[in-house]
Amino acid sequence: MLIVFLDMEGIVHYEYVPQGQTVNYQFYLQVLKCLRLAVSRKRPQKRAAGAWSLHHDNAPPHTAHSIHVFLQVMAFLSFSNHPTPLIWLRVTFGCSPRLETVLKGKRFQDIDAIKKNETSTLNTIPKDSFKKCFQQWQDRWKQCVSSQGE
Repeated sequence: MLIVFLDMEGIVHYEYVPQGQTVNYQFYLQVLKCLRLAVSRKRPQKRAAGAWSLHHDNAPPHTAHSIHVFLQVMAFLSFSNHPTPLIWLRVTFGCSPRLETVLKGKRFQDIDAIKKNETSTLNTIPKDSFKKCFQQWQDRWKQCVSSQGE
């Protein structure tokens, strides 16, 4: 499993879940700590200004009390407090098909070969694809809000 955090400028942090590892709140907390360091290193202007937030779904690791405490202490803004999240957990909309194309119908020698192919593909995604991805996500989000979730 590949976990990717991105914003409109590109990938901020990614990591692979070790084989056999369950993504529980303890593991997710460690991932968020790595993300915090990556944001400080790659987007220092956003980190310093507090101009970034995290959007994730309601999966149990994301909703654990310890995760909420960490997010508050580390000044991560929750989705509900910020209209345009800058850090987003999920490779969906315009970004995911590129990864799927690399893997679809291909056989790889081992897991390391898969990771190598995924990583090289991530690094070739053009910046405008991230902007398009976020625009599509914002459009969908606005539709959900205007329809009151229907």
